[in-house]
Amino acid sequence: MISNDFLDNLYGKTVSILGLGISNMPLMRVLVKFGATVTGFDKKSEDKIEQRIKDELFHHSVPCVLGDDYLEHIDADYIFRTPGMRPDLPQIVKAQEKGAVLMSEMELFFELCPCPIIAVTGSDGKTTTTTLIAEMLKKQGKTVHIGGNIGTPLIDKVFDMKETHVAVVELSSFQLMTMKKSPKVAVITNLSPNHLDVHKDMKEYVWAKENIFMHQGENDVIVLNKNCPYTADQAAKAPSKVRFFSPHEEIENGVCCDDEWIYINENGVRKNILQRKDIKIVGFHNVENYMTAIAALHDMVDVETIVDVAKNFGGVEHRIEFVREIDGVKYYNDSIASSPTRTIAGFHSFNDKVILIAGGSDKHIPFDGLAEEIIDHVKALVLVGATANAIKTAVEANPRFDASKLPVFVCENLREAVNICKANAVSGDVVTMSPACASFDLYKNFMERGNLFKEIVNNL
Repeated sequence: MISNDFLDNLYGKTVSILGLGISNMPLMRVLVKFGATVTGFDKKSEDKIEQRIKDELFHHSVPCVLGDDYLEHIDADYIFRTPGMRPDLPQIVKAQEKGAVLMSEMELFFELCPCPIIAVTGSDGKTTTTTLIAEMLKKQGKTVHIGGNIGTPLIDKVFDMKETHVAVVELSSFQLMTMKKSPKVAVITNLSPNHLDVHKDMKEYVWAKENIFMHQGENDVIVLNKNCPYTADQAAKAPSKVRFFSPHEEIENGVCCDDEWIYINENGVRKNILQRKDIKIVGFHNVENYMTAIAALHDMVDVETIVDVAKNFGGVEHRIEFVREIDGVKYYNDSIASSPTRTIAGFHSFNDKVILIAGGSDKHIPFDGLAEEIIDHVKALVLVGATANAIKTAVEANPRFDASKLPVFVCENLREAVNICKANAVSGDVVTMSPACASFDLYKNFMERGNLFKEIVNNL
């Protein structure tokens, strides 16, 4: 059992949990276990709360404050916010001024975790890189706990962790905004405009990502992308050892690649690590993901381990996931692609132009760059969701747009979009749902969106 001053002092303290999603239930159980008086808060009405969450709250005698004005009633010793909630909301600030301590599930995990933590963030490639790191460590014989923004809360598993284990976590910018500790090894895959519907601007988004390494010690490591302007500039701020990877140029000390190999340059000596042809998952962005993982695990895993994972790892669900081939047409689910850069990266996984399904909720990211790439890589554009018309406008405003070469369809729903793709596809075509937008206009999350796409395709 972990002995920790915070947990020991929880008995009798009042705690407000802001957000009653399923991911906060393990946190609630831990807080109740150590004697806190917990109240749940959520904007949803009672009939919108999932039954399994209601059952758990009832089982632990946790009362709730619900409805549009729920934040007006915060009054507690500790406040745990859900990650997507801004920490500077007036109601939260007011509660802090009265003495409340603001925390999050991930901050508590970092306080309690007894083993080394490797944490990954970035705009694209977080989940695949996190998974690759975990798979390599497992193959090397380590006991690994993987979670965080990847979908698995770890707070109630921390009591089973040992000093010899490794925790591998994916962290979002929202989680990082209030973090006061950093991992032993931190990774930023890349940075590009994202989540500007929540962050004030790009400057705040970049600052939030930097918080992954700002509390590191001099013997800790931060892995950065040398070819991304934002991350390259972050190196000067790091209090720890900087380890670069470079997908597009050779660097003296770091992980590089050429047409054949991923390799490490160290003190003037090149060491070949992984042949690109051995990577089972498609796309140059996955070459970059392997480079990132290799940089993070420098001297922690054998070359043989890396190669074995590369040859056998089939990818993460909803990430250019092959669904089905119908009449010579291949359908791919890339629902994770919730930003233009992620969708653009997916284009380069295919040799020919694709039929693209795109659109979703608005993150206030411009679509001009996406439009440019769509003209180069898409043979038919099928749009759905809240941003459908915004993407259509950006594409049609591009001076290279030719309606005779790139038909554009705007659909009422995903089922209609898939049917239009089927009607316009011929043998040899690729249909990919790669939305370039978040899913919250129509779905709970990108998984629900991806699963619906797969269900529709499998029923064609």
